[in-house]
Amino acid sequence: MGWAWSSTFIGGRKKKKKKKRATRDKRSSGFLCLGNPVKALQPVTMGITKSRSCFGYPVSIFFIIINEFCERFSYYGMRAILVLYFQRFLRWEDNVATAIYHTFIALCYLTPILGALIADSWLGKFKTIISLSIVYTLGQAVTAISSINDLSDSDHDGNPDNHTLHVILSMMGLVLIAFGTGGIKPCVSAFGGDQFEEHQEKQRNRFFSIFYLAINAGSLISTIVTPILRVQECGIHSKQACYPLAFGVPAALMAVSLIVFVIGSSLYKKVKPQGNIMAEVANCIGFAIKNRFKHRSKEFPKREHWLDWAKEKYDERLITQIKMVVKVMFLYIPLPMFWALFDQQGSRWTLQATTMNGNFGAIEIQPDQMQTVNAILIVIMVPIVDAVVYPLIAKCGFNFTSLKKMTVGMFLASMAFVVAAIVQLQIDKTLPVFPTRNEIQVQILNVGNESLRANFPGQDISVGVNQSSDFLPLDVNNPYVNITYGQQKSTVLNNFVKGFRHSIIIWNSTHITLVNDSLTTKPEKGENGIRFVNSLDQTINITMDGKVYSNISSYEASDYQFFPSGSKTILVSGLCEGHSEKLGFGSAYTYVITKCNGSDLEYNVFTDIPANSVNMALQIPQYFLLTCGEVVFSVTGLEFSYSQAPSNMKSVLQAGWLFTVAVGNIIVLIVAGAGQFSAQWAEYILFAALLLVVCIIFAIMAYYYTYVNPAEIEAQFDDDDNKKKKFGSDPYENSGFSQTQM
Repeated sequence: MGWAWSSTFIGGRKKKKKKKRATRDKRSSGFLCLGNPVKALQPVTMGITKSRSCFGYPVSIFFIIINEFCERFSYYGMRAILVLYFQRFLRWEDNVATAIYHTFIALCYLTPILGALIADSWLGKFKTIISLSIVYTLGQAVTAISSINDLSDSDHDGNPDNHTLHVILSMMGLVLIAFGTGGIKPCVSAFGGDQFEEHQEKQRNRFFSIFYLAINAGSLISTIVTPILRVQECGIHSKQACYPLAFGVPAALMAVSLIVFVIGSSLYKKVKPQGNIMAEVANCIGFAIKNRFKHRSKEFPKREHWLDWAKEKYDERLITQIKMVVKVMFLYIPLPMFWALFDQQGSRWTLQATTMNGNFGAIEIQPDQMQTVNAILIVIMVPIVDAVVYPLIAKCGFNFTSLKKMTVGMFLASMAFVVAAIVQLQIDKTLPVFPTRNEIQVQILNVGNESLRANFPGQDISVGVNQSSDFLPLDVNNPYVNITYGQQKSTVLNNFVKGFRHSIIIWNSTHITLVNDSLTTKPEKGENGIRFVNSLDQTINITMDGKVYSNISSYEASDYQFFPSGSKTILVSGLCEGHSEKLGFGSAYTYVITKCNGSDLEYNVFTDIPANSVNMALQIPQYFLLTCGEVVFSVTGLEFSYSQAPSNMKSVLQAGWLFTVAVGNIIVLIVAGAGQFSAQWAEYILFAALLLVVCIIFAIMAYYYTYVNPAEIEAQFDDDDNKKKKFGSDPYENSGFSQTQM
């Protein structure tokens, strides 16, 4: 996610500076700890008075940049596979996985306030980063350990014997990660800014560009790499998707991040804690409310603004600065709805991708790798929008203000979910129809040497050699099927179970087997259900890709087991070996073993459920719209916020901005928990409609907003202070300046 910054924000200066662009998540790392940014760039150092330089840059910043790259790799790599880990390893339903995922994200964006308070009021940035990075690393390690299947698989059957243990360890790890990443989020970039001298403003600006390039590079690479690691197979006693490796590599990168940061310790300028401006703001607001409540009777005259009730204790400058912040905070109220949609890339959209086909010709994309589309588009879109789109709009004479840009961004995000709903409808069309609780479905599998006819109540079908029929409904009140094979007729009845599919497997007129298919839904997670039918004259064991089908008798069928996409190795009782057909996504097949002799394995394949046919490429338009919305909303949002806030309170707005991200994820929890939609497309439409309504409300709020210039207001106060010192009188009496002019 891209965002813009200006040196006005970095240094708190009144002089307007050239704006820079950077590419990646402004939520991923805050600019300043909650404190006075002016002081942050005029550090009171501990021990070091002159930093070593390289090409005009402090050597210390290279350690900070490497630290940030590794930390972002760790965070985004872990997050990319998290919802699939919940779904596939912990076996949680989609709604539960989505709820826990967004709870975790919300916590990650609530804890920056805690980290900033610790840094500004107690430990300082350096010690805060060190301490919480240790917590962060432990969290990543615990999460990796929780995903080790053999940790509790004492009977070596491939399933954990103590599911609760894995859940507890996972939750412990995620809580530690949330406190770690959130705690250091508002401090790392500010600590990098502390390393520069006053005359190195140009170098400091370039540092922040490189810093956010490191964020972008770490997140992009990890989102590609960790899904690849996840699909590898590992395990001591049973081979499974390698979540320990996929979580372990981010844990190792976080450890590297910590080590690199510590190595540079002797080179850093370390700012002592300077107190917390956020606490002062909160105290002033609290006093104003309390004082107004005490003087609520009519005998006390009204004041121009409710914050003016703090004048008895706080000076005019602070009250005016808080008024500017409150104005912007009021505009933040609708913003969480944008984040509610945006962060579903890692949950609902990833789950949507599991029902799609990831075959892109020469490469095969995993569902969790589709998130890289956002990162790639960000790299492309930010410079295009900045260098091409905005200048063209300006040439057309359209006043495309910051708030108008944010409104457009919200609209584009809403349209992205409309497209997601359309894609979901296309997916739903390809899904098989399963019987309800009071229905029965039957298919005919002809594995014999002659064609046959099957008579259902009300219909008659013909099935050729090595062919199968569709799943056809059967009358629950009169459940029978007449089979005519050659000159022989047989009737199958009585053993049908309501609510299930059944397969009638026919070898000849004397060998007919009825099998309950057990599948009531399309295989989840993009996996493929495979079962085997034994037409040999002996009982066999079959091993497919490490999973065992035990004791399949002659003319009998096994249960389904599930496999990811790709070709799999088949081993039959040590007698013969071969390979399966290449599996796609979300299918189910019946393999009938017809011959087994050494390396000569022959089988017939019947399709029970077709593979996913809707390609993941159809998700690209929704990612494109959401990324465009992100560029004009997110990048512009912080730029606007900080341009409208006084220099010493920009960090307060940073905390407020991160808080809107947390609230957005909480909204997803509420909707996902309370909605319980029978159709996923309906949930997408609901989110799109909610954001569209919020977009209209925000547009109205923006229309009535009056832009201010905090630098001019602060300069007026400086002039008035100088007059007061010079003439010894109250400068506000004759200055003509009114706080309500804002």
